[in-house]
Amino acid sequence: MTGVGPGTGAALARRFAADAYQVALLARDATRIEKLAAELPGSAAFPVDVADLDALRATLHQVRAQLGAPSVVLHNAVAGGLGSFESVAPHMLEQRFRVNVTSLLVLAQELAPAMVAARTGAIVVTGNTSAWRGKAEFAGFAPTKAAQRVLAQSLARSLGPKGVHVAYVVIDGVIDVPWTRQAFPGRPDAFFVRPEGIADAVHHVVHQESSAWTFEIDLRPAGESW
Repeated sequence: MTGVGPGTGAALARRFAADAYQVALLARDATRIEKLAAELPGSAAFPVDVADLDALRATLHQVRAQLGAPSVVLHNAVAGGLGSFESVAPHMLEQRFRVNVTSLLVLAQELAPAMVAARTGAIVVTGNTSAWRGKAEFAGFAPTKAAQRVLAQSLARSLGPKGVHVAYVVIDGVIDVPWTRQAFPGRPDAFFVRPEGIADAVHHVVHQESSAWTFEIDLRPAGESW
């Protein structure tokens, strides 16, 4: 799993570990993921910046050598930021494409073949509302999430008939982590999406019966205006 932060990433890791999965934790913060791995039996930390594609491929080789070929791939890594088209630096947009989109391509190239050979497996990508529409201040971020969603759709069309389930989870709301509570003071609990709720939904999608697979699922808190 990529993008193991203190919110959604940690919740996903704990949810799948609770179901006896060995979880490979990929993120830049070695201290954080090593601490989490120590809490989850059979899991392991693999520090890496997924934007470094050569390093990502090497890390995935290490994952397979240590834990075996994965049956589930969760791409939760994200790079984003606000800015209108006038202010976005082109190199930042390209960097975000690497994290959000190109690394997903590498994950599929490296890990899907074993799933196809076994005719089973799942690849789930976590997205957000920017995958649907580009607002003015998201010019340096929304294009990458839209591309990510379309790439996931292409993967689903290629891999679905071969027994591999690909799904895209749109999180349409503010995730409940300490910094968002500070950014939105006074908001009720119903305004926030709990990471544990996201993790439960992803776990459910991964285990859907193959005659009724979901490609896209959107999650939002009860208090979200949409």
